[in-house]
Amino acid sequence: MSKVRVRFAPSPTGYVHVGNARTALFNWLFARHQGGINILRIEDTDAERSKPEYETQLVADLQWFGLDWDEGPDKGGPFAPYRQSERREIYAQHSQQLISQGDAYYCFCSPEQLEAEREEALKAGRQPRYSGRCRKIPPEEAARRKSAGEPSAVRLKIVESSFFWIDRVHGPTTISSEVIGDPILVRSEGLPAYNFAAVVDDHLMEITQVIRGDDHISNTPRQLALYRAFGWEPPEFAHLSTILGPDRTRLSKRHGATSIANFRAEGILPEALRNYLLLLGWSASDGKTEKLNTKEMIAQFSLDRITKSPAVFDRKKLDWLNGEYLFALPPNERREYFLKMVTGVLIQEGYLTEDELNRAGDFIGEILLVIIESKGKANLSDLARMIFEYDGRIVAARENTRLTLEDAAAKEILIDFIRQVIAQPELSFERFQEIMKFLGEKTGKKGKQLFHPIRIALTGEESGPELKKMIPIFEDGAQLLLKRHVKSCAGRLREFAAAAKLQL
Repeated sequence: MSKVRVRFAPSPTGYVHVGNARTALFNWLFARHQGGINILRIEDTDAERSKPEYETQLVADLQWFGLDWDEGPDKGGPFAPYRQSERREIYAQHSQQLISQGDAYYCFCSPEQLEAEREEALKAGRQPRYSGRCRKIPPEEAARRKSAGEPSAVRLKIVESSFFWIDRVHGPTTISSEVIGDPILVRSEGLPAYNFAAVVDDHLMEITQVIRGDDHISNTPRQLALYRAFGWEPPEFAHLSTILGPDRTRLSKRHGATSIANFRAEGILPEALRNYLLLLGWSASDGKTEKLNTKEMIAQFSLDRITKSPAVFDRKKLDWLNGEYLFALPPNERREYFLKMVTGVLIQEGYLTEDELNRAGDFIGEILLVIIESKGKANLSDLARMIFEYDGRIVAARENTRLTLEDAAAKEILIDFIRQVIAQPELSFERFQEIMKFLGEKTGKKGKQLFHPIRIALTGEESGPELKKMIPIFEDGAQLLLKRHVKSCAGRLREFAAAAKLQL
């Protein structure tokens, strides 16, 4: 049996998101478990969207994530080059081979003709697919028109009625060729299409297993048709389940952080992120272990333990795992990590300059305390926004604020609290406790009923770190940073009261 060879083949058109990171991890674990070869291949044939800076970021993110590769653009290897933009001659040779064999043909259809076909199919309630009109052009005529400079693409002739393969995740899978049409292999501008370049590269690089997201299932028939046309043995396919957000729609930016860069900036440890992404669609051999170190991951990893059901991304579980890894660090390392994380985010987001950070030691210490006491589960990016981006008009306009102010008791608590706070130069935590005790006795309210409206007015959020921890941050931040960046409690409440039109 040949040695296992897998590849992670991202496009440098943006940041590495959760789905790609999990795909990279599963390929890496499979290769390491099998004692095989892991390859990084850059699929940069989309010239308009591919950028060198994205490739640089991609490599840095994967390295931070704890993955390495045996062959790739930075390492070379027996099948170099490993960037598709540097392999165009290879694709040109193979497309000509298919044309010479009669398995592919030149297509001279204009974009307007193809769009008209597509609209006609949709109106008729049919799946849009290419009609195959250029198949009928005699090869000699097609070659003449091509030589004369007429724009043309190259299409593959689909001759099968259906395509069958045994997927390592989904099991026996069949897709009818009726939904495919004759796919483009090379576009009219000379660039190879994804399916064509991927098949040529996977064969020449001797890939034995293709492990990728299940959004590629529809590409598999086209690729199998290419393997048949070339007379090549296809690799095994394993299509990983979709990752969903908490609302069970496909995970996207609207669900919050979705890229390695995001999680890295928020202070998630690479060990925690690796562990968590492993659990999205895979389970340990005993079916219950959730925390695994790298050696355990490699030892236990198997494609047979991947589930085909969609995986739901649970941020709370990631934060829990992150806390477990963080608090396994020695105290000094843990504090240094948090300090680096806090200062990094504040500078990266443009909240403070390095000079301002150096002058705000106590203020940074208070933010650190919140992070440490929450066991790292406090989201630093959200916390930073809460501290630095307060806008009373925005807070007053929110739906949760409106509902709070419609409650007479909550409104009364809020007005009394604001009156007392703005009447004094500074709100110490001791004074805050005195005011809350007074309001509790006056209204008979306690717990959430007492604190909820005040939290909303001060922070703009319905939940978060305890107010006793946030109040010193607001007050000290306003003093230490000369109120340029942070608004005091009184400043926040004046803004809020004006925007909400409260009669004080």
